[in-house]
Amino acid sequence: MSTEPHAPDTIVLIHGFWVTPRSWEGWKAHYENKGYRVLTPAYPGFEVEVEALNADPTPILNVTVPKIIEHLESVIAALPSPPILVGHSAGGAFTQILLDHGYGAVGVAMNSAPTEGVRVVPLSQVKSTFPVLKNPANRHRTVPLSLEEWTYAFTNTFTPEESEALWKRYAIPANGGILWGSVLANFQPGHQDTWVDYRNNDRAPLLFVSGSEDHIMPPAIQRSNADHYRSGTVTEVKVYDGFPHLLPAYQGWQRVADEVLDWALRHARTPAR
Repeated sequence: MSTEPHAPDTIVLIHGFWVTPRSWEGWKAHYENKGYRVLTPAYPGFEVEVEALNADPTPILNVTVPKIIEHLESVIAALPSPPILVGHSAGGAFTQILLDHGYGAVGVAMNSAPTEGVRVVPLSQVKSTFPVLKNPANRHRTVPLSLEEWTYAFTNTFTPEESEALWKRYAIPANGGILWGSVLANFQPGHQDTWVDYRNNDRAPLLFVSGSEDHIMPPAIQRSNADHYRSGTVTEVKVYDGFPHLLPAYQGWQRVADEVLDWALRHARTPAR
């Protein structure tokens, strides 16, 4: 652990859609072994196990982005000092929103879903999200991924055996309404749920981490999202060759975890909330 004065001693890991905090199990243990306090807050209603959410996805259907942000803010506000925020996929978008709201000393958005205004839509993303977007009625449903769909979107660089094991251990349905809302946000008047102020000079530093083989949130989305920021604060992008969307579980994730932590400690500061 860093011995620098005021260095953050807490890391908050924020999960994305189609998974739960269980997807951070390796990173949580890795950082705890380094002496950090590590929190993996679930979305409201997601506090149960993967198996329970698959059996009864009602909590998934009931959750909204404002409820998620409000809950995450309450978790962070209760801490004695601003933590490091690391969000994956939708958790990366939530990390951006939290930083914009003044929460966190520094943020890492990993294979991040885009915030409002990012209109880059690669074909691989269309194919990955097609199970949800193919039917407008899915706006009122939870939508699971089949093993084949999971493999394409999350684990395309894993072996078939590894992909199936991770699908069984991590995968849950996603809220179709939230995913449809993120698509429509760029075409509706006014600020939507994933809006951030790209000119916020008080925002803490932000690192975008992208896996080169990510299908659902490929590097083009991360670069475009980062390019939208016009503030004077630090915004950087780093691409890891060979990594898929489920980067936190792919072989070599420990190196990524260590490098993003080093970056975060170098750039952490106390934000103006």
